[in-house]
Amino acid sequence: MTTSIPSARSVAFDLLAAVLRQKKSLDQALAENSNLGGLEVRDRGFARSITATTLRRLGQIDALIDIALDRPIPKKAQGAHDLLRLGLTQLLFLGTPPHAAISTTVDLAQALGHGPHKSLINAILRRFSREGAELVNNQDAARLNTPDWLWDAWTAAYGQNTCRSIAEAHLTEAPLDITVKGEALEDKTAWAEKLDARLLPTGSLRRNAGGMVNSLEGFEEGVWWVQDAAAALPVRLLGDVKGKHVIDLCAAPGGKTAQLAAAGARVTAVDRSEKRLLLMRENLDRLGLDAKLVNADAVDWRPDEVADGAADAILVDAPCSSTGTIRRHPDVARLRAPEDVSKLSRLQDRLLAAAVDMIRPGGDIVYCSCSLQP
Repeated sequence: MTTSIPSARSVAFDLLAAVLRQKKSLDQALAENSNLGGLEVRDRGFARSITATTLRRLGQIDALIDIALDRPIPKKAQGAHDLLRLGLTQLLFLGTPPHAAISTTVDLAQALGHGPHKSLINAILRRFSREGAELVNNQDAARLNTPDWLWDAWTAAYGQNTCRSIAEAHLTEAPLDITVKGEALEDKTAWAEKLDARLLPTGSLRRNAGGMVNSLEGFEEGVWWVQDAAAALPVRLLGDVKGKHVIDLCAAPGGKTAQLAAAGARVTAVDRSEKRLLLMRENLDRLGLDAKLVNADAVDWRPDEVADGAADAILVDAPCSSTGTIRRHPDVARLRAPEDVSKLSRLQDRLLAAAVDMIRPGGDIVYCSCSLQP
């Protein structure tokens, strides 16, 4: 539900509801929101920032709301609860001036049909405009923003100190990592300077978060693509892949496929999501790269060895809990549950068995995941 003239804040309201109520990833919610594209570039960035910060700080925010309420907000008024969350995010974590954070949230409550709760929203936001900073400073942010099951699992696996360090890292937005097409050091050094980034020892570029990616120099020209530095490492384990047939299982969003194609491999990229494969094709076209994209379940699919030749190498980028990406995708902490880990573990076993069935004798398999779960 949005206002007749969408604003960054009304779009953020819809995005938060899509994640918390409909259990969609934030990326999916952004892609499907029909009002986002109608906003100015700056407002699109603000809508995403409000939503992502609310998800990142949700434990702290809800703890503050609990302090201010005599009884929980009823389920039928969850929209008012979300408005409070978004208002507090602006007030306490994004540095929005109090008068702007409060007045826009109250006006949005009225516009979205939550008028009966606008006095409550106004009172709580005004209270925390005075008291909120001190209360936030006294909160255990790392613990409050980490769901119990993740905290317990990380403590058991890594110890209390490391668990806390992981949780603290999740409180700040991840930097933007970039892979430049080609391996020439001088090219990477030049693009690091152009993009105000630094060249990492692994070859990736890293710049501070913020701004619209597609407005950066070199994006439209297909010089580089966004890819976490850690995500770029598995392909490097395969060594020189030029001329080899490499299968990328569970390939979307396609960063590793792009790496392989840029290195001269004949790539078959398999993914069960037709929509994500279409996005992959668009990205590969932008980069001037090519790969054979196959829409299939990687567990059951097998290559046509007559048409494509036997697989010299297979990359298994297995679906997982994705808890290693929470810093970049704070919605993961709100969407995953303990039962997902065991279910995905069984799927990973099946994918690895499928890879073994496809690889030629003496070929290489690289298995990777982005989970922090033991």
